[in-house]
Amino acid sequence: MKLNVRNKNWKNQTVLNVGIWFYILLLLMRIPLSRVIGDAGMGLFAPAFELFWVISLFTSYSMSKSMSGVIRYRVKREQYKNAGKVLNAAFFINITVSVLLAAALVLLARLLAELLFLEPLSRMAILAAAPVIVFAALIGMFRGFFQGYGLGVLAAHSQYLEGIAMIVCTLACGNLFNAYGEKVAVLLKADAYTYAYGALGAMVGVLLSQFITILYLLVIYIVYSGTLKRKLGQDSGKRPETQVSLRKLLLGSSIPMALAAFCFNGFMLIDQRMFNYCMNKKEMGETRTALWGCYYSKPAVLVGIAAALVCLGVSSYVGRISSAYEKEDYRVMRERLGKAIRKVCLLSFPAAIGLAVLAEAAVKCLYKGLTDEPVAWAQKGAVLIVLCSFSFLFGQLFYKIHMVRELLAVSAFSLLIHVAAAYLLVQKALLGADGVIYSLILFWAVHTVLSFGLLCRRLKYRQAWITDVAFPAAAACVSGLVVLLLNRLLYEPAGAAVTLIVSCLAGGFLYVTLLMVLRVIGEAELAKMPFGFFFLMLGQNIGVL
Repeated sequence: MKLNVRNKNWKNQTVLNVGIWFYILLLLMRIPLSRVIGDAGMGLFAPAFELFWVISLFTSYSMSKSMSGVIRYRVKREQYKNAGKVLNAAFFINITVSVLLAAALVLLARLLAELLFLEPLSRMAILAAAPVIVFAALIGMFRGFFQGYGLGVLAAHSQYLEGIAMIVCTLACGNLFNAYGEKVAVLLKADAYTYAYGALGAMVGVLLSQFITILYLLVIYIVYSGTLKRKLGQDSGKRPETQVSLRKLLLGSSIPMALAAFCFNGFMLIDQRMFNYCMNKKEMGETRTALWGCYYSKPAVLVGIAAALVCLGVSSYVGRISSAYEKEDYRVMRERLGKAIRKVCLLSFPAAIGLAVLAEAAVKCLYKGLTDEPVAWAQKGAVLIVLCSFSFLFGQLFYKIHMVRELLAVSAFSLLIHVAAAYLLVQKALLGADGVIYSLILFWAVHTVLSFGLLCRRLKYRQAWITDVAFPAAAACVSGLVVLLLNRLLYEPAGAAVTLIVSCLAGGFLYVTLLMVLRVIGEAELAKMPFGFFFLMLGQNIGVL
């Protein structure tokens, strides 16, 4: 019975956390792709992919969320005809917006590449991103439709399929186009075309993954269309809604969400432009593209995956806190918020310190042909793991407890601070990627502090700084020192892989032991941990449990 409950909970979490898992898959994709098309290829692929990602935040992510809420509200009241009209309204909006944006990319590809990103050869990948935007809009529309009718599992499966297909297709097409680009480069006597065609191939792979996902969703729609049509005969709605009113409703709920999502994700486009300007000023235009590709596919990936894994660990608390908020059970809500903040501290502190200490070993295990830059960038950006994790928790809570305006205001202000800091540090002080990282730290720090302050004010929450924050930080620092010593002792004689495994195991063991000694975690938390039974026996034997 317990096994069935655990399997059910695991399946539920797999569906609820599909967005985080999909993001992890996208980050993982960059690791082998950088081997296929090179760092310079990644530098040319980044503008096109980030444009697609930012635009899809409205046409796919925000619209699907808005659709699911609007449809779910009507389905619960058996207003099936009005619920069916939502699909037509969303189709009109998404197709109109995506086609116009795709046409703009086609017409302005050269201008965007040369003036906005300062990467003329990225225009080919940007052109390939145009049809991807239209496909992504259709995908978001179908997912919102299925989620509204209670078929969220199928929508989640489509997102996992999309992520896996994107990895396979980008690698295959990137390799194929990269080989063709080598021939073009020989004819034109310009090696840069090898990377340009590699980036184009990777974007074509993204396009194929979207096409595969659409086919899957169309099959599901056809299979379930009969069931959905039969529900129309059970309609109990008394007031038919017009397409105009539904379009206004969808736009009104999706635009604020899309703007907040842009503030969370749009900084990469801004940062690349400032970085390229900086490199041109420093007369490093020849290595500019490869350096940004190195940053985009290495330290950004390591930090992003670590932060996403922490977010996975705390995502379940969001629903529990919002549930207590809806019931106006504020005491329970504050208790759960305290547990969520403590969980972020428990997971993010050792992750950040571990990456800072083991960056060299981690980079060498995953990549080849490296310089010292990605290691130094990963070490400096490790603190982002903590800040991004807190921002994720607070941002999700803002959305769940109907504080979207506050979320948008905080996100917009933080982005403005980031842009100003990046302008001063990157374009004026010419600090390059270091300036980008410092401005990102400022961005997420401002977002975390402001979000925490607003939540405390709204929920009347008071933080237990000693037990929830100071003790986990102290335990993480002590275990980090041990990991640092092991890293220095083992790295040269044993190699990067052995050092990484031994250091992580030793550091994790010491960290959990210190948490037990400091009474930060008890038997309940240990029982839910992997190998928790071992620490339970250890704690009982040394008298701390």
